[in-house]
Amino acid sequence: MLRRLAAMTVNPFTLHKRSLVRFLVSGGLNTALTYGIFLLLLMVYSYAASFTIAYVAGILLAYLLNRFFVFNQHRGLKSLIWLPCVYLLQYILNMMFLWCWVEKWGLAVRLAPLASIVATLPVTYFFSRRLFQPVGLSRERRPGMPVK
Repeated sequence: MLRRLAAMTVNPFTLHKRSLVRFLVSGGLNTALTYGIFLLLLMVYSYAASFTIAYVAGILLAYLLNRFFVFNQHRGLKSLIWLPCVYLLQYILNMMFLWCWVEKWGLAVRLAPLASIVATLPVTYFFSRRLFQPVGLSRERRPGMPVK
């Protein structure tokens, strides 16, 4: 019986590490796809318009990846409603970063989205994790353990 209980107990650090690795992998895939969209759109539109269109596509992909691959769960309607808010915050931070990168610092437009994603990654992970993981998962309730 003790072995069975020990097998069901999950180390919170291991859960966090696993979701962080999956978040980085899915983020890499999402970044590659949306960056490709950005580069294609940049041939026709301004950097701000190209980034915005690619970003909206990235939000949709991020929801699917976070829901089914990274965290393998969600918190119902809450995660569906609040995820765009998280990405709106990231979008605002990204646009400020892009503006500084291009207008103030005079750096290459093509690299701006990649640099801004790296800069805002911690914020996005922090909020995404809270949206998709049930409250108290790491302390009060662990997978396989009965709910009180």
